[in-house]
Amino acid sequence: MSSQIVSNRGEMVIFSGNSNLELAERIAESIGQELGKVNVSHFKDGEISVEIKDPVRGKDVFIVQSTSAPTNNNLMELLIMIDACKRASAGYVNVVVPYYGYARQDRKTRGREPITSKLVANLMTVAGADRVITVDLHAGQIQGYFDIPVDHFSAVSLLAKYFRDKYDACNPDKNFVVVSPDLGGVTRARNFANYLKCAIAIIEKRRPRPNVSEVMNVIGDYEGKNCILVDDMIDTAGTITNAANFLAEHGAGKIYIAATHGVLSGDAVEKITNSKVEEVVFSDTIYIPQSKRISKISQISMAPLLGEAMRRIHTNESISGLFEEI
Repeated sequence: MSSQIVSNRGEMVIFSGNSNLELAERIAESIGQELGKVNVSHFKDGEISVEIKDPVRGKDVFIVQSTSAPTNNNLMELLIMIDACKRASAGYVNVVVPYYGYARQDRKTRGREPITSKLVANLMTVAGADRVITVDLHAGQIQGYFDIPVDHFSAVSLLAKYFRDKYDACNPDKNFVVVSPDLGGVTRARNFANYLKCAIAIIEKRRPRPNVSEVMNVIGDYEGKNCILVDDMIDTAGTITNAANFLAEHGAGKIYIAATHGVLSGDAVEKITNSKVEEVVFSDTIYIPQSKRISKISQISMAPLLGEAMRRIHTNESISGLFEEI
């Protein structure tokens, strides 16, 4: 076993569910740890079985599990793993949820509608989680749904660094502009643009029917410029590729997309393939299967940031400096 980090919280143990084993392994490696042994399997009727192989009594446990598709399976895996560790007398149970499923169901918009992201927060807390670590929640107010500490990190600076280093996007001569695909993403686009010291533009759109969007207007100067469309997640990719194609057809230069979470539902990869987009850059909060890893899609890793956050939490150090690092 690797050498353990000294802490008064007990020995650090990192477990991973099945949703994103690659990221969990990178996190553990980044802080010189090894993943704990756990067996997560399914009975023939679909029920989930969890067997924690390593002792956790009095230890500082970190469980890495994105609640991405299949969302319900991955969420139940997480809840059962939390319960197993709590019942085995773990000292602390810290839940690392790089992608928080159900985050888009964060409020009531009509009668008799649930607030499912609040329900998920309740489930994690009742299961026994002591702390949650997550990345780019679709709605920041979800942090307030928990009655336990929540550390909410962003991939914006890391994505901006990627474009700064690969494309020299902060160089005025390169003529880059950051574009928000809708009015609701202006703050995210502004933060991204601040890192690159470039201007922003905003797409005004309308939705004639669910899951369909039409560009009505673009606020800001983008003609003749290389555009980086910035969003928190790409799900079906309809809205973002629509926006990219509109920009390309109306005088923009090269089009890029930067997003934290690559949900990539349905025919999203096909839409990206057939779009005017040069490159789509995601973080690795969600595991992207080999069948969807086309040449236009790149990934950067959140592992160094999440690993360092976990190390500092374990050693009771301040993590505030990690929220804005680039």
